[in-house]
Amino acid sequence: MLLTPKDNIFITDSRYIEAVNSYLTLDQEIAAFDLRGLSKYDYESYFAGCNSVGFEEGYVTYEMYKSYLITYRVDNLVETEHLIEINRFVKDEEEIDNCKKACLITDKAFEHIKEYIRPGQTEKEIALELERYMKMNGAESLAFDTIVASGPNSSMPHAIPTDRKIEEKDIIQFDFGCKVNGYCSDFSRVLFIGEITDEEEKVYQFVLKEYNFISERLKDGINIKETLKEAEEHYKEENYELLHSFGHNLGLDIHEEPVLSTRYETKLKKNMLLTVEPGVYIPGKFGIRIEDTILINKDGSNSLTKSAKAITVLKYNNF
Repeated sequence: MLLTPKDNIFITDSRYIEAVNSYLTLDQEIAAFDLRGLSKYDYESYFAGCNSVGFEEGYVTYEMYKSYLITYRVDNLVETEHLIEINRFVKDEEEIDNCKKACLITDKAFEHIKEYIRPGQTEKEIALELERYMKMNGAESLAFDTIVASGPNSSMPHAIPTDRKIEEKDIIQFDFGCKVNGYCSDFSRVLFIGEITDEEEKVYQFVLKEYNFISERLKDGINIKETLKEAEEHYKEENYELLHSFGHNLGLDIHEEPVLSTRYETKLKKNMLLTVEPGVYIPGKFGIRIEDTILINKDGSNSLTKSAKAITVLKYNNF
């Protein structure tokens, strides 16, 4: 999309021209062009009246940069760092509503999967059922690749579902979400099969305590760095390694700025959408993460994913 002093121009390739034109209306005053039908002279005219042309350094490859600079003779290119993302920090009511719809589908999917799981099913089977349910109940797509990690696989934060079968005394870590009208949900819970060990319960209660500690402090105007320093200290006191941030913004992308980490000085603002996701991972044994999608308010925050966070043990008679 080129926003120039004269025109609003959408450039794509022939596969998408019909789709783009079907979305556009006359009052939007946007012209759609097939990339293959444009020459270097077209580009020169588009940018002729621009003092500078910004490009997102995180998304433009070096090859693309050279093509604009050499082939299309755009010699006033200026790199920008998260210019678009910064303008997406705070969401409007329509964006929030789309996220709420995605979160509702996600909650329902988790309730469904608790009834669906049976001994002997594989991680892949369960992940596929989650994806099927969400798409059959209003989701346009997944927000990211679904994580279903059982037993020792759960100690890997971004585990990929495998053919491992669910066994007695297993722990199952879920992390999944969907999109509605382009907007993401993000959600993590743990289920215990048959029973929960003392060590698992200790870690679970710690993670839940950290989740509550962080989420209760999130509100408009707080400084992320100062708020999370104490949470990091809690990890050090228990000798738990902090493998990832405490959460992140989300919207059209599953991971947006800012990130909930002491590396960031960012202040939260009302109507930001973000996740809270503390986790503890013990290599070769198990991992536990609790995560919700959160909306920042003036005086606090509220969770848009509402599934219960109490310890859930699924019991089956055929073990």
